[in-house]
Amino acid sequence: MAGRSVSAVEHWFKEHGWRAQPFQREVWAHMAAGHSGLLNAPTGSGKTYAVWGGVVNAERSHPRKVSGLRAIWITPLRALAGEIADSAQRMCDGAGLGWKVGVRTGDTSTKERAAQKKSLPQLLVTTPESLHVLLATKGYAEQFKQLDWFIADEWHELLGSKRGVQVELALSRLKALRPDLGIWGISATIGNLEEAMAVLHGSDLLDSTSTVDQQHRPVPVLVRSNVKRPIEVRSIIPEKVEHYPWAGHLGLKLAHRLLPIIEQSTSTLIFTNTRAQSEIWYHHLLDIAPELAGTIALHHGSLDRKVREWVEQALDAGKLKAVVCTSSLDLGVDFRPVESVVQVGGPKGVARFVQRAGRSGHRPDATSRIWFLPTHALELVEAAALRQAAIEGSIEARQPLFRCFDVLVQYLVTLAVSNGFSPSEVYGEVRSTWCFKDITPEEWDWLLTFITSGGTSLLAYEEFRKAVVDEDGLVRVHDKRIALRHKLSIGTIVSDSSFAVKFVSGGRIGTVEEWFINQLKPGDVFWFAGRSLELVRVKDLVAQVRKSREQKGKIPSWQGGRMPLTSYMAKILREQLTTDRPGVEMTAVTPILERQRETSIVPGPDDLLIERFTSREGHHIVVYPFEGRFVNEALGSLLAFRMSLLKPITFSIAMNDYGFELLSDQPIPIEEALDNDLFSPQDLLSDLQRSMNATEMARRKFRDIASIAGLVFKGMPGRPLKERHMRANSGLFFDVFRDHEPEHLLLRQAYDEAFDVQMELPRLREALLRIQAQRKVLKDPGKFTPFAFPIIVDRLREKLSSEQLEDRIRKMTERLEKN
Repeated sequence: MAGRSVSAVEHWFKEHGWRAQPFQREVWAHMAAGHSGLLNAPTGSGKTYAVWGGVVNAERSHPRKVSGLRAIWITPLRALAGEIADSAQRMCDGAGLGWKVGVRTGDTSTKERAAQKKSLPQLLVTTPESLHVLLATKGYAEQFKQLDWFIADEWHELLGSKRGVQVELALSRLKALRPDLGIWGISATIGNLEEAMAVLHGSDLLDSTSTVDQQHRPVPVLVRSNVKRPIEVRSIIPEKVEHYPWAGHLGLKLAHRLLPIIEQSTSTLIFTNTRAQSEIWYHHLLDIAPELAGTIALHHGSLDRKVREWVEQALDAGKLKAVVCTSSLDLGVDFRPVESVVQVGGPKGVARFVQRAGRSGHRPDATSRIWFLPTHALELVEAAALRQAAIEGSIEARQPLFRCFDVLVQYLVTLAVSNGFSPSEVYGEVRSTWCFKDITPEEWDWLLTFITSGGTSLLAYEEFRKAVVDEDGLVRVHDKRIALRHKLSIGTIVSDSSFAVKFVSGGRIGTVEEWFINQLKPGDVFWFAGRSLELVRVKDLVAQVRKSREQKGKIPSWQGGRMPLTSYMAKILREQLTTDRPGVEMTAVTPILERQRETSIVPGPDDLLIERFTSREGHHIVVYPFEGRFVNEALGSLLAFRMSLLKPITFSIAMNDYGFELLSDQPIPIEEALDNDLFSPQDLLSDLQRSMNATEMARRKFRDIASIAGLVFKGMPGRPLKERHMRANSGLFFDVFRDHEPEHLLLRQAYDEAFDVQMELPRLREALLRIQAQRKVLKDPGKFTPFAFPIIVDRLREKLSSEQLEDRIRKMTERLEKN
C-alpha cells in the first residue's frame, strides 16, 4: 500500500520533471507512519510539497471513506493562501486523490463562507484568525470530527508573535477533539529549531507535569533538509567613502547603480525595510529613469489587496522588470524565481537577509544572489558580517511568547460564544501549551471571573459580564450583541487606526494611518502607491483624493517602522569590526576606520568604547555597546539615571543601533560612574522603572492589550472607532486598574511587554553582564569621531528640516575635515 501511494506522488513529480529530494521522502515516510514533526528547509526547496505530499500519501495508503474537513493548513499571510490552495489542488488531482481544496481568510467572499458553513472542503487553507472564527461557530466540534492533519506553514514567522499563540491555543482544542491529530510545522532555518518544534507541539514535548494525558502520542520528529543553497552577496561600493557617515546620506545617491542590475536582469526585487522607504525608492527610481514607467511596480502591506495581487501576477507573467517591496514579499508568494534581489540598507537580522536572498533562484539547486546597497557607509560592515554568517550557516533564534493573557481572554470568549466550555477541561488544554504551561489555578480563576463579571474594578458594569456559568457548568455567551462584537474583533494584529485612500471617482488605493491624514488639509499633495495624490476631503475615515501633477509632496510613514539589530546580528557586527578577514566591504570602509583610530579606537569584541568631548551644544558622552536601538536607548536611560544619583544633572539622549549619546550642559561624571560600576545588572528592573517613563510605555502597550482582550471595541465594519477614542478608552481602563486593581493580569502584562518587548529586558541584562566583563576604554578625542557622527546627526534630524540638516551636516564635516 505504502509503495503504491509513494509511487503515485513520485509519478506526479516525474510528470513535471522533478526528482523527490531525500528530505521529502523522509517526511512522507514519517507521515505514513502517523508521526508528527517539524520540517526545516530553505525557501524554494519544495517544503510545501514535502508535507502536503505526506498527507496525500497517508490518505492513499489508508483511505478513509468519510466526508468533511480532513486537513487544515495555516498560513501567516492571506496573500499566500490562494497559491498554497492551487498547489495542493494540483497535487491532489495529479496523484489521484479526489479532495477539494478551499480557502478561508478575511478576503473570502460572503457567498463562499456561506457555502463552507454547509460543507467544508477536505483541505482548508486558512489563517490563525479565521481558524478562531471557526472555533466561535456553533457546532464547530462536528466540523472538526474527521480532521486528520494540521499544518502550520512558515512557523518561524508565527513563532514569537501573538498569532503564534493563537495557533497554540487552537491546537490545544483540536488535540482534545482529535487525540490522534497529525501536526506538522514548516520552518525556514532559525537558531532554535528544537524549541520552535516544542512550542508548536506543546504537551507532546513538555514534561510530565502537564495535566493533559498525551503519553499515547508519539514524540514529534525534526526533519532537516540536506539542501544547502549557497548565497552570493554582492555589495554596491560607493565611489567615495566619506570619513563621517550618517544614516540616509548614501542610499539614494547610489540609486543609479541599480539601473544596470535592473536592465541586465529579467526581474528584480528591491527590498526596503519600511513602507515609507519603498515609496521613496519607487518614486526616486522613476525620477532618474523615466523609461522604467510601466515596467516597475510597488508592493507593500498598506496597498489595496487587488493592487498587490496585480503586481504578483504581473511579476509572475514576466511583465515587470522590478518591484520595490517590503517584507510583504519576504515569504513564499508564488511567482517565477526572480533573477536578482537587492537589499536597501541593513536588514537588521541574518534570518531576514537569508529569507530575502532566497527569492532569487527559487529552486533547490540554484544559487541565491543578493545585492547589498548601503544607506550609509558603516552598513558595509554589516554586509561583510552578513556574508560571513551566510557562509557559516549561522542564524538567530526566534523567542516564543509567554503568558499572553489578552490572547487567552479572547480565546475563552471565543469558546463561550460557540458551544461553551468546561473550565476544568479547557484549563488542562491551555496548560498543555508552551505559552501558558505555568499558568496557576489562581490566575485561571481570575480569568474566568474577568470574562463573567469584568473583575473587581468593572463589577458594576453589565457590558463587561460577557459570559455566564450555566447550570450544567459550561461557560457560555448568550447575548447576541456581545457574540457579534466578539466575532468581529477576533485577531491579534493591532495597528493605529487607518484611513482608506480612495479616488473621488471610485477605486480603492490602500490605507494610511490616521495621524498622517490629520496633518493634511484639502489641497495638500502626498505620494502614495507610487502616485502623486491631492487630498480632496476626509469623510467617514476615508481620504478622498484625485491625481495630481505635482512632483513634490509628503510621503506617508507608518508607526513602528524602525527595526533594531537582532542580538545575533549585533554580535557578528562587533566581531566584524576588528576582523582580519579580507573583503571588498572592509576595504571600502578603511578610511572611516583609520580616521576613527586616529582620534579614538575601533573597539574589539572585548572592549566597551566610551568617548567624551565638548562642543557648542554642551558636554557629550558617547558609548558604543553595539546592541541595537532599543537596548541602547534603555542603556542610555539607565546610565543617565544612575549618574544623576551621583550628581544632580539632566541629559538628552540620542541613539542608533551602534551606540548612544548623553548630552548635558555641565560636565558628565563618567569616571565616577565607572568607579561605581554603573553598568551593573543589579537592581536593573527598579532602576529602569525610575529612569524611563515605564508607566507611559505600559500605557501604550495596554492599548493593544485592551483591544485584543475585548475591553475596547474597535467598531463595526466600515465604521471603526477613531484612534483618539481608542486611546482615550484604553487609557481610562489603564488608570482604573493601576489605581484600584494593581494585580490585574492585563495590567501586569502591559508592564511585562513594555520591559521585555519594547526594552528587550532579557537582552539588556545579557548586555550588562557582557559589559561588566569588558575592558572600559575612555577616550577624549576632542571632536566628533566617525562612529559618533551618525548618532549626533540622528539627534539633529528630530529638530531640523531636511534642508537645514544637510546644511548643518555640511558645515560640521567641513570643520571636522579642516581640523
